[in-house]
Amino acid sequence: MITPTHCFDTPFGRCAISWHDAGLTGFSLPDESRPEPPGTCPPPGWVQAIVARVQRHLHGDLQDFSGERYDFKQATDFAGQVYRVTLGVKAGTTCSYGDIARALGQPAAVSRSIGSALGANPWPLLVPCHRVVATNGRMTGFSGPGGIKTKLKLLALEGAQLFAE
Repeated sequence: MITPTHCFDTPFGRCAISWHDAGLTGFSLPDESRPEPPGTCPPPGWVQAIVARVQRHLHGDLQDFSGERYDFKQATDFAGQVYRVTLGVKAGTTCSYGDIARALGQPAAVSRSIGSALGANPWPLLVPCHRVVATNGRMTGFSGPGGIKTKLKLLALEGAQLFAE
C-alpha cells in the first residue's frame, strides 16, 4: 500500500508530507534531485493545516509542531523517545545531544545513538532535529537535503543564537 503524500511549495522549495490514519508518516525538506513521490494526492484537512503552518514557519512566522499526530510506531522505542524530547526544543533555541541524553535519564555516552536516531528522523523540521548541536555548540551532521547548510539556514530563520568557531 502506498502512503498518501502531498507536495507543496515553500520559500525553501518544494516539501512533501505523508500520512495515514494513525498520523504523519513522513516529511521531506526540499531536494531538487528527488522525483515527485508516488501516491501524491490532496491531503485531508488536518494535514492541510500542517502544510499551511509549515509554509508560515518557513516564511518566518515560527510555529510549534509538538502537538501534531506522529506515527511513532514506525520508529524504535528509543528513537521515539528521542523524537518526543526533541519536540520540546523550541524555535530560536538549541540543545545538545548530551541534553537529550540527560532528559532521557541516560549517560552522555548514548549521544551517538541519539545522533543516529535523529539522522533517521522521518519528520525533519517538524521534529526539530536541526536544533540539536554538539555540546560545544558546533554544528554537526544534518541528514536533510543540503546538510549543515540547510541546518544553519533553518536556525538562522528561527533566530537561534549561533557562534562562530
